[in-house]
Amino acid sequence: MTKLQEYFHTDWSAMTGTDWFGLLLTVVVFLVILIAYVWVLNPKNKESIESHRTMLLDENDTKSEK
Repeated sequence: MTKLQEYFHTDWSAMTGTDWFGLLLTVVVFLVILIAYVWVLNPKNKESIESHRTMLLDENDTKSEK
């Protein structure tokens, strides 16, 4: 094994339940972020996203009017 292969070698059988949970959580969060980036940066969704641009400011105006 080269030094690089030794550095990235993982002993899968020695992983505990916590290790597996952390690995799966990391992969799931990565996929969710990746899907969110693709959805947000898709030019086809620009109008839909831009329509919510001032949503927080609009909610503050309606609450202060009551």
